[in-house]
Amino acid sequence: MNGVVIIGAAGRMGRRLVANVMASETLTLAGAVEFAGSPFIGQDAGIVAGCGQSGILISDSLEKILASGKAAAVIDFATGGVIDDARLAVKNNCAMVIGTTALTADDRAELKRLGAEENGRIVAANNMSVGVNLLFKLVKEAAAFLGIDYNVEIVEMHHNKKLDAPSGTAVRLGEVVCEARQWKYDEAVKNGRAGMVGRRPAEEIGMHALRGGDVVGDHTVIFSAEGERLELSHKASSRDMFARGALLAVEYLLTAPAGLYDMQDVLNLK
Repeated sequence: MNGVVIIGAAGRMGRRLVANVMASETLTLAGAVEFAGSPFIGQDAGIVAGCGQSGILISDSLEKILASGKAAAVIDFATGGVIDDARLAVKNNCAMVIGTTALTADDRAELKRLGAEENGRIVAANNMSVGVNLLFKLVKEAAAFLGIDYNVEIVEMHHNKKLDAPSGTAVRLGEVVCEARQWKYDEAVKNGRAGMVGRRPAEEIGMHALRGGDVVGDHTVIFSAEGERLELSHKASSRDMFARGALLAVEYLLTAPAGLYDMQDVLNLK
């Protein structure tokens, strides 16, 4: 069995990751990490996740967990310290799966460098969902096939506690359209509209972020032309889909050569 460490184990996503690892037939829970001072430090990760005793107590030290040699992979959906966590994982010959959307260009450059190291096996993706990654592929094909006569609008909705807007997935959808049409993202994307904005340019992507309630994540890409409209949508009803994708990424990295990958690689969608 291959041991997995969950960072942010007491959070909403972390709890589902713990539960899915505990239910796995091929992976085991090797560690659980929370920030220093968290009230969950010392508690059983399985009980915190609501799925029974795991025998793994939540710690504030990834370094100590990895030093035990029981972990084969680390999953990190947290927004802080992900690069330091990745360095520790590579140093300890552990695969690293990163699900956070809060990565800068410098962060991605460092992950690419780490992936080039002998033990550097990393998957980093804005969205771990199998369905969303298929959506990326379909949107890219549609954007190229339909052409500039079809205006593109992207609408996303998330729960009222989400901090960033637009979502990382919506941004990636915009990037996919730009790649297909050879546009520059910063020039093409218009975040919302208000007032007398004038006629809509053809080379524009409208980006709209909605927030409310407990919505896990909805994303729709709309292609509109004279006489017809095509909508490609994905609606998430559970965080388990992200957890399942993360576990697929772990399984992929256990046999993959060194490198920096994304979920398109994991799902063979390239």
